[in-house]
Amino acid sequence: MSTQLSGVLTALASPFAQDGQIDEKTLRRLVDRSIDGGVDGVVACGSTGEFAAMNAAERHHVVETVIDQTAGRVPVVAQTGALSTREAVELSRHAQDAGASVLMVVAPYYEPLTLDETLRYLRTVAGAVDIPVMLYNLPGATGVNLSPDTVGQLAREVENILYIKDTSADMAQAGQLIHRHGDVISTFVGWDSLLLTAVSEGAAGVMAGTANVMPAELVSIHRALRSGELDRARAEWARIWPLMDAMMSAPVIPAVKAALGAAGFPVGGPREPVLGLDAATTARISSLVEALSGPSTAR
Repeated sequence: MSTQLSGVLTALASPFAQDGQIDEKTLRRLVDRSIDGGVDGVVACGSTGEFAAMNAAERHHVVETVIDQTAGRVPVVAQTGALSTREAVELSRHAQDAGASVLMVVAPYYEPLTLDETLRYLRTVAGAVDIPVMLYNLPGATGVNLSPDTVGQLAREVENILYIKDTSADMAQAGQLIHRHGDVISTFVGWDSLLLTAVSEGAAGVMAGTANVMPAELVSIHRALRSGELDRARAEWARIWPLMDAMMSAPVIPAVKAALGAAGFPVGGPREPVLGLDAATTARISSLVEALSGPSTAR
């Protein structure tokens, strides 16, 4: 699928069965849940998808399953970053061969790298494939923040680096990406609660774990912003904000899974060492999910 990537992309959760294995049947249903909600793309093996807790074979399985279930209905972004350049190249080539639309590449997230080491890694991985690449700026996990000017320089240098997911939670940085370098790279904000601000500012879209839970609501807000209906967007945003805030204020992986369970779509718990939410936070999120399921203005 060669269309320009934009809009609301669901950072898919990874369902696990009681034995701890990937629940392929539920993963396929989760893909359909997002697509039925109108999202513009889905993301396999992102941070919300717990890729760091999977081995290479499991990551292959998730990417292949998501691509197969999507069946060309929306683009599939496969996150293929890894601890070593060699593994990232292998995962990237596999995802390309499996039919991914875009690769998203996070920098290694254990050994703190210098900026030069990070850029060499990104150039090597992007150069190993032919399809578009999305940089994944996740300084909280990698220890390296890709500045807007560095991103712009890299996008001008490497032909297939076309997108960035910025999860710095720094809207000033996102604004610089959008306004200084929008001619060479499209910016997706990876902090769900910044959707309204980011899209109003001109971001290409948002990559959201919360879209597992409320895809139609986020899509409706995005469409309202794109059509200039700011009052409608704000009203719908105010309606979902309590749940958005509760989920983004908790550890995101178990929060998404708890909210899905409350919505009647159980996907199992997170893989240890990540644990589920405490009882009070789970109850609060559950009550907000229930409240959101009432009469809606989303369309």
